[in-house]
Amino acid sequence: MEFILVSACLVGESVRYNGGDKRTDHPVLQRWLGEGRVVTVCPEVAGGLSVPRPPAEIVGAAGGLSVLSGVARVIDDRGRDVTGQFVRGAEHALAVARSKSIRIAVLKEGSPSCGLGYIYDGSFTGTRVSDVGVTAACLERAGIYVFSEAQLEEADLRLRRFEDGFASLRLPLPQDAESRGGVNA
Repeated sequence: MEFILVSACLVGESVRYNGGDKRTDHPVLQRWLGEGRVVTVCPEVAGGLSVPRPPAEIVGAAGGLSVLSGVARVIDDRGRDVTGQFVRGAEHALAVARSKSIRIAVLKEGSPSCGLGYIYDGSFTGTRVSDVGVTAACLERAGIYVFSEAQLEEADLRLRRFEDGFASLRLPLPQDAESRGGVNA
């Protein structure tokens, strides 16, 4: 079974900067939960930030790849540099994904960690920029398909393609495995 990495806030865990969640009752996510596919992560908490915590943004209208390469920083609204916590959280999310051979992630849009289509520009004025968060960039760079919560249908389609491909794959087994009625027999 394919596992899916999902932002913890999307399943109702109170891990957001303001102590809240962004639970979604989308039928695809609910089906995945029922199937036991969902592996949750909050990169910001995993990186060592508290709940609640001051909001943070990537400064200079830069994105997650710039943070990972050391060119940009993540700063909270009090001026504290939290880049290290964001990078550690992204690395944790990637380690979790690798430990479960996860190839699909669904992350919270707009987050400086998880944003996929947009993040905020670092001015704390609510100005959006088209870029990705630190964790989204880290996962994508590792070859994981990343979707936002608005793309659950697309993520489910990718999942079905993976599973259909493996369901039809028949690998040859050693002669003795076939004689014992192995998985491909």
